[in-house]
Amino acid sequence: MKFAVIVFPGSNCDMDMYWAMKEIMGADCEYVRYDADSLAGFDGVLLPGGFSYGDYLRCGAIARFANIMDEVVRMAKEGKPVFGTCNGFQILTEAGLLPGALRRNDSLKFISKITPLKVVNNQTKFTSEYEEDEVIQIPVAHGEGNYYCDEETLAALKANNQIVFTYEGDNINGSVKNIAGIINKEGNVLGMMPHPERAVEALLGSEDGKKFFASILNNFGKVNA
Repeated sequence: MKFAVIVFPGSNCDMDMYWAMKEIMGADCEYVRYDADSLAGFDGVLLPGGFSYGDYLRCGAIARFANIMDEVVRMAKEGKPVFGTCNGFQILTEAGLLPGALRRNDSLKFISKITPLKVVNNQTKFTSEYEEDEVIQIPVAHGEGNYYCDEETLAALKANNQIVFTYEGDNINGSVKNIAGIINKEGNVLGMMPHPERAVEALLGSEDGKKFFASILNNFGKVNA
């Protein structure tokens, strides 16, 4: 599989994502600029964290209109894996590829620390390497990670088993039902605020993110083989 790491003005975790997928997991990976007009030849999309366009309007709201997003939407509709972490998650919600929105942390403070997450759905192509309800240690680094959706959307997320990760213990940012990551109904677009790409080496404090990327390669690789 060949993955595109989309780089927006203000992305700052693109190298982390590239390192995790290419150097740690051994997958083919390339950077693609926000103003490119094609993702031909790629099998998956990775939207990194950061501050696209400085978050001047609303996190992800400007990036959603970047030239490359038409191609990201196309690949999502074709069933290709699309993953967004932190700012990438925000972009996915702004683009309508995932429901809900991300708001300011209820503390109004930026949070940066390793955080315990519960894998509440290990039946996805992104989490199959984890055990059900496994608690993993993954870093967060965000000021607007407070996931919000209305009651109707929340009911649909629960009914369709689309809630994938929840914050274990403290609700660090005020997210509805401790939600840290969700997936689309079709199972090929996942967004989460924590950074699994920053948890792929013991040197970083956790290797729990490796199973996340292994799940992607093992499952989507078979589909596209």
